[in-house]
Amino acid sequence: DMAILAGDALLALAFEHIARETKDVSPERVLRVLAEVGRSVGSVGLVGGQVVDIQSEGKKMEVEEGLKTLEYIHEHKTAVLLEAAVVSGAILGGASDEEVELLRRYARDIGLAFQVQDDILDVTASTEELGKTAGKDLVSEKTTYPS
Repeated sequence: DMAILAGDALLALAFEHIARETKDVSPERVLRVLAEVGRSVGSVGLVGGQVVDIQSEGKKMEVEEGLKTLEYIHEHKTAVLLEAAVVSGAILGGASDEEVELLRRYARDIGLAFQVQDDILDVTASTEELGKTAGKDLVSEKTTYPS
């Protein structure tokens, strides 16, 4: 499918851009950022979250299991991307390991809060207000906070 190939090309371009265009920063920091971004989009990040998201569509779960699944999905999709951006900037800027971890937690919390709001807006706002199809999560029986 063309969309998957486009995504693959953009992902490769992101790594190329980081490696080629990051100037005046030690190679060690650039490598840390490349590893951070790689982890965030790989099987323990975005891809892993998307797999669980797809597998949970239409699946009936008890409340506790549903909340654990939902938190996993949101942490490994939305939150991990914000985390990678914030942590990468911190690493490149010379933050200490302690500062990086504090920023990691902050970014993760912001990502989770964003996703909760997005889930709620999907069932309370119109397509015009959202700029995307409203109610899409409900139609595809996705695991969301309102569901």
